[in-house]
Amino acid sequence: MRKLLFTIFLLPLLVMSQESAEYVVFENDLLTPNPTQISQFEKGIAAHNKKYHNDGAHGVRVYWISNGPRTGSYMWVMGPFLWSSMDNGPAQKEGHDADWRDNVSPYLMPGSGFETSYWKFHANLSRFPKNFTIKNMAVNIWDLKRGKYKEATALAKKVHDVYAEKAPNETFGIYTNEFPSTKEGQDMAVISFFEKSAWLGEDHSIAKKYNEMNGAGSWDQFLKDWMEVTNGGVTEIWMYRPDLSGISGDVKAAARQ
Repeated sequence: MRKLLFTIFLLPLLVMSQESAEYVVFENDLLTPNPTQISQFEKGIAAHNKKYHNDGAHGVRVYWISNGPRTGSYMWVMGPFLWSSMDNGPAQKEGHDADWRDNVSPYLMPGSGFETSYWKFHANLSRFPKNFTIKNMAVNIWDLKRGKYKEATALAKKVHDVYAEKAPNETFGIYTNEFPSTKEGQDMAVISFFEKSAWLGEDHSIAKKYNEMNGAGSWDQFLKDWMEVTNGGVTEIWMYRPDLSGISGDVKAAARQ
């Protein structure tokens, strides 16, 4: 399984100007604390976010990863923001960098905190039909084959259209890596939002819904087509940590209309 340096994306929670030619992105950073200093790390990251990342484009949410080889690491997610807002980022606020250096970095494992990626949010492929509060996320990262970006997004649009027609209350977001690497294989992310863990064991019947809308056997063909454009993927469960975050988990879907 290819290494996932997810610093995504990861969530479309703020409305951006419809008149802007820019698009919405997220910055994600994977943070792995020293296992003997978790309490110090959490105290430092919580204070930092609540002081320097507590509103606007540079607001931050923190997630705890609960499965896979990165279990116990944290995902630090800033945004959504426009690229132009980076020219006036929180690093320019007095004391920001020093606070991170003195109160967060000392409690991280060597090399942690330097794995950063940026993800573009695709509103036309995503479904945010209602307001909700983030609690848990199933994060699926796909490695797209070279030259297959258009085919992959076209297939994702087919799934979007099925949910819009057959399951209008389903909530998910689709994102693509702004600076992908063939070595890392993290090109497209699909995030499903859920409240209770029982959701993971439910049959969401996408195959039945897809066949109803596109004809018998169409779901099997979709799976074949998807395997033709991807090299595989990975799934992680992220749990939102409001105590460590600078902003709440509230998603105002109505603002995106």
